[in-house]
Amino acid sequence: MIPFALDTQMPGAETYLSFVPLILIFVLFYFMLIRPQKKRDKQDKEMRDSIIVGDRICTIGGIIGKVVSVRDDEIVIETSGNRMKFYKWAIRSKIEKDSDASEEK
Repeated sequence: MIPFALDTQMPGAETYLSFVPLILIFVLFYFMLIRPQKKRDKQDKEMRDSIIVGDRICTIGGIIGKVVSVRDDEIVIETSGNRMKFYKWAIRSKIEKDSDASEEK
């Protein structure tokens, strides 16, 4: 005797085709959201790792200063005579020397 019912059917192609829109949505999310964000994160990490003493930086709080010392995870900056310690993740951008010249004009 056969231990299962004979009237059961294998899933057809239409069952598998119903998953195609869901898979396409995941692929779209990956290429539109996840992949560009990983690329930006990688660029930010490279920028933070390339900071050396003497660079001018801007923090996520908007504080602009000159880098006095760099350690593994911390940076000390000087702003108008005051020294402040920040974590590297708190740095938004490195201010290029070309933008300083345009601000003075």
